[in-house]
Amino acid sequence: MQKDLFEKISERLPEMSKSHKLIAAYVLQHSEVAAYLTATKLGANIGVSESTVVRFAIELGFSGYPEFHEVLKQSLRSKLTAVQRIGVADNIIGNGNILDAVLTSDMNNIKMTLANIDEESFNSAVDTICGAKSIFIIGIRSSSMLADFLNHYLSYMFGNVKLLFSNSTNELFEQIFRIDKSDVLVAISFPRYSSRTKLAAEFAKKKGAKVVAITDSDNSPISAYADSKLYARSDMASFVDSLVAPLSIINALIMAISRKKKDTITATLNDLEKIWDEYDVYENSRT
Repeated sequence: MQKDLFEKISERLPEMSKSHKLIAAYVLQHSEVAAYLTATKLGANIGVSESTVVRFAIELGFSGYPEFHEVLKQSLRSKLTAVQRIGVADNIIGNGNILDAVLTSDMNNIKMTLANIDEESFNSAVDTICGAKSIFIIGIRSSSMLADFLNHYLSYMFGNVKLLFSNSTNELFEQIFRIDKSDVLVAISFPRYSSRTKLAAEFAKKKGAKVVAITDSDNSPISAYADSKLYARSDMASFVDSLVAPLSIINALIMAISRKKKDTITATLNDLEKIWDEYDVYENSRT
């Protein structure tokens, strides 16, 4: 994993020019504001020009302000408390229309995810899951709903799917200690990243199992252990994580796997339809 951005800025601070020190100090002290400012607005807040802000980003080793800005946002999101997230949302949305702001943000997250998804890694994840002896799935806290959704549909296609529950680290390892090179762990983690999901990915990798990571970026702790990396944008609108784009990735994963397992899922669903019908699982329009 790359060195933390804030550590990098702090290390370089003594050798910076006066104007760059002003920018560095502002970013370090008001990162929750700086992360959502353009170069022009950041410069105006500090009293320096836009070009000075751009040069500051380049001095830190970035190609320009957009790359620096993105890394700053990613670094910040993994550190903010729930209370701080609410403050960030207020800075972004202000008194504007919340519904419009949130839905627009979610649409942008999907567009950015689609533009940057690694299709080769996606196809590799599909093949790995289809070829695994056992499929383990982990997602903790806000990511648990994504893990549950994936588990629900993969269970229609495979008889070897296990959704991991983690009330403690010991309990987690008890569920995966037999994992081996013929298995796969699908690890789902978004800021604030769960330490137990990272431990599960690390353990699975040590045991020789394949790891499929569904997360937001290379800065995610589970990326270091992943054989296949599926990145989805999850920019927050408040203390609530936006999981629209991650869910779309999981939808696509389920669809791609079901295409490969068409005969199996067709037979399974036919059997289930008979059971559902017999026991009135769903409301029918029959009279």
